[in-house]
Amino acid sequence: MIRSRGRPAAERWDVLLAVAAGGAIGSGARYALSLAFPALPGEFPVATLLANVIGCTLIGALMAAITEATTPHRLLRPFFGVGLLGGFTTFSTYVVDVIDAGTAGSGAVAVLYGLGTVLAALIAVISGLIVTRALIRPRDARS
Repeated sequence: MIRSRGRPAAERWDVLLAVAAGGAIGSGARYALSLAFPALPGEFPVATLLANVIGCTLIGALMAAITEATTPHRLLRPFFGVGLLGGFTTFSTYVVDVIDAGTAGSGAVAVLYGLGTVLAALIAVISGLIVTRALIRPRDARS
């Protein structure tokens, strides 16, 4: 039996439930975003880009908050990080969107979107980390 933090896998059902609940919410939010900003193959997929950039920003903020907290709740990362934000972000759809744009004859959209999303996602994670750390550190620690 695999053990994690001293508890057998059979006793960590609450982590699975936290991931599942967060994933259901995050996936639902991503689907709603795709309904709000639909795109045909070859068109710029605004919804997928927004989901990935917003999600990456929030993942950066979450990781900063967790690392700065003295004792974060043990279900915080599974619910928000793996579940909600993992369900909200969608790099698999991103890859399909790049391929769809390329096969629809929109090579410029495929390249711009393909490279732009990776760059935007990296900047978003770093920005989320930096801004959150700046906001939650005590004033005297900033000087």
